[in-house]
Amino acid sequence: MMEMKFCPVCATSLIERADEQEAGKLRLACPEGHWTHWDNPLPVLAALVELDGKIMLARNAAWPEKSFALITGFMERGETPEQGVARELKEETDLNADQITLLGVYEFIRKNELIIAYHVKASGTVTLSPELVEYRLIEPEKLRPWNAGTGHAMADWMRSRGLEPVYREWEGK
Repeated sequence: MMEMKFCPVCATSLIERADEQEAGKLRLACPEGHWTHWDNPLPVLAALVELDGKIMLARNAAWPEKSFALITGFMERGETPEQGVARELKEETDLNADQITLLGVYEFIRKNELIIAYHVKASGTVTLSPELVEYRLIEPEKLRPWNAGTGHAMADWMRSRGLEPVYREWEGK
């Protein structure tokens, strides 16, 4: 059963309405014209963390064993992407972001996200937040990116180092 959604302005039930300015694309909207749900992608920050010459991959508490990925998180109001990726790294691992370099911007259509990925040279001692249950430090040549989302960022970073990525399937949900 679909959850009922209401206009945040007038509390009227939202309806699907064709947006005539965008070739009839359906959008949830207030029938009174007060509000439209655009459903735009969310910006997500990703850090390919380099610590002592190795790349840190972490496992989220909600993921199956053997499923490791880059450090990721959402931007917050009032911060730049670089500040946000440094904050996420600190919150999730207690590491310091010493050098932050943009890798690129990547689509992740399945989750309606736009990933802004950085290579982050970090320092400090790893202390994981409750969100993460374990981490690994991997030699760059042994990295195996997955063929979506943050995997594309990892593959681009590898290519920039003269390493040819070998893709794998994502083991998570």
